[in-house]
Formats: sequence, C-alpha cells, structure tokens
Amino acid sequence: MATLELNTENFQQTINDNATVIVDFWAPWCAPCRGFAPTFEAASEKQPGIVFAKVNTEEQQEIAGAFNIRSIPTLMIFRDQIIIYSEAGALPGAAFEQLIEQAMALDMDTVRAEIAGQQGVA
Repeated sequence: MATLELNTENFQQTINDNATVIVDFWAPWCAPCRGFAPTFEAASEKQPGIVFAKVNTEEQQEIAGAFNIRSIPTLMIFRDQIIIYSEAGALPGAAFEQLIEQAMALDMDTVRAEIAGQQGVA
C-alpha cells in the first residue's frame, strides 16, 4: 500500500475512517527522517490492513503543533482513534516490525477500560 500524505484537510478523516493508522512526522531537511523513509515504506508493503501516513512538519505545522511534535522523526500509532504509541526517533526495520506486531496485539477493550479508569469514568 502506498504511503498517504496527511494534511489539515484529510488528517482527522483518515484517523476516524481506519482502524489502525501509523503516522510518521518528518521534514525534508531531517537526515534521520530520510534514513527511516525506506523502512517505513517497506513496512507499508507488508501490512496491507494498516494505513501508513506521513506528515511533513514543515508544511503541516498546525498538525505538528496539535500533537506537540518537538523532535523528528516521531512515530505515532492510532488504533480505533486512540494514540497507543508516540515516540521520537527512527527505528531499525526489525524493531519497527516488532512495534507494529505489539500494537496490533493490544486488546483495545482493555485500553479503553484503562483510559476510562484514568478519567474516573466506570
């Protein structure tokens, strides 16, 4: 699957319309971002059920600001519109694949129950 470029027009709809979205926040001048790009693309080819998307932080400063992106690359994984992972730094291919496996193995009912518990809602 091709990587999707996200912007202010399609970001929220992409998150809302897909069960799992992995977002790479990057910039063209960032050497680690450019180094991670082939790893991100390769993973997108292996995982057809997941949306892989990129946010160019130079062009989409509003999105980067909304998510408090301070370092790039930053990876963010959304499952059922919930951020389950957010971390700065490029990952080697094997580590990225392991992260994806762990994200997909999460029981989202448990995640939602934990969030409700933290918010004081039963």
